[in-house]
Amino acid sequence: MAAVAASTDLYVPSVVAEKLHNKHLYDAVKKAGYLEQDDPVGISFWIISIAMVATTYFLTMEAFALKPQWKTSMHCGALVTLVAAVHYWYMREFWVTFNTSPIVYRYIDWSITVPLQMIEFYLILSAVIPTLSGGMFWRLMIGTVVMLACGYMGETHTLSPLLGFVCGVAGWGYILAEIFVGEASKAAAAADKSNKYIKQAYVSMRFIVSIGWSIYPLGYFFGYLCHSVDQNSLNAVYNLADFVNKIAFCLCIWHAGKQDTMAGMGH
Repeated sequence: MAAVAASTDLYVPSVVAEKLHNKHLYDAVKKAGYLEQDDPVGISFWIISIAMVATTYFLTMEAFALKPQWKTSMHCGALVTLVAAVHYWYMREFWVTFNTSPIVYRYIDWSITVPLQMIEFYLILSAVIPTLSGGMFWRLMIGTVVMLACGYMGETHTLSPLLGFVCGVAGWGYILAEIFVGEASKAAAAADKSNKYIKQAYVSMRFIVSIGWSIYPLGYFFGYLCHSVDQNSLNAVYNLADFVNKIAFCLCIWHAGKQDTMAGMGH
């Protein structure tokens, strides 16, 4: 019994020492701003930042292998993922250091990448319809500015959060109206007659803008208005949404361009 007690006495201090060591290590990692192994949200920031870089390289290289009419779209897509990659580096560091939503960095990222994505609609359609009106481009830009500006002001309480939400959703609705029933939709239907791959890319992009983008107003509503979603869940969902809504958006255009190029080569 004495031997058991002695061994237990030795074991308890060793466990305490190990816990203290782990805590000190944890605190040191935290203080230095490094990623922690038990921070899945921080890990998702890291994964997506690298995925954005990889996609940028892929799109840039693939632009040389596609038909000329797709090259500008590929370069524009590469800009989308490059800008997102840079901002995700900063968002990752902000999250790891403060464990709170990097609102300013997200909106700076969106203020550049979302207009570039709207430009993609114009680029793929104008490639086969040279007479395409510039009005479509400006309507998409107006919807984008209203959506993002109101969302940012609502989340930072420059506006009433509810008013910011309503006006932001109105801007998004304006974009949806243009790409579903407006001039952009009619131009896509006309483009289908001369190049079916243009319409294929358009439909995929429109799906992402309507279904994929719905995650953001839902996150705003449940996270900032209802306060029913915690910071961890909200940022994890936003990160996943950006992964799909940026990378998949650009890859839809690449896939259509690749098919068009292969068809032109007789494959």
